Amino acid sequence: MAIHVVMEPPASAGKNASEAAVFIRDGFYVLGFIVPLLWLLWHRLWLEAAVTLAVTMALAVASEAAGLTFAAPLLPLLISLYVGLEGGALRIAALRRAGWRQWGVIEADNLEDAETRYLFNGETDDAPAPAAVAIASPATPRPQPAGGALGLLHYPGRH
Repeated sequence: MAIHVVMEPPASAGKNASEAAVFIRDGFYVLGFIVPLLWLLWHRLWLEAAVTLAVTMALAVASEAAGLTFAAPLLPLLISLYVGLEGGALRIAALRRAGWRQWGVIEADNLEDAETRYLFNGETDDAPAPAAVAIASPATPRPQPAGGALGLLHYPGRH
């Protein structure tokens, strides 16, 4: 089963959150590995595409200046590997910068199953509506860890 992160648009967008939600699969993106610049542009990750192009050009110039003629074609492979591995996290980070919020994580076999689980959210027509529960004290948020994160990008709230 694949893990899908569900991102909902900001309330100011005027869209229905359930209809405009974006599902981002957590995993390796083969097209992001094969053609990283085109994959980033396709997903409208303009800043990341510009950085990828600049780093690729800088690696080419540095390898030429250092005389690494045999290693020069292999250096862009590192960038391709990074985009292939962290492509989903790059998309999530870009959506967060645009004001989107993370609804949650859904485990499903494919995108259609993830959308169905998100839309129905485990509710059935036969099940009675849950009764309101009074909370004695407001819940306090869990403090975020101050140290580094495991992986290349930080996922808030995950340990």
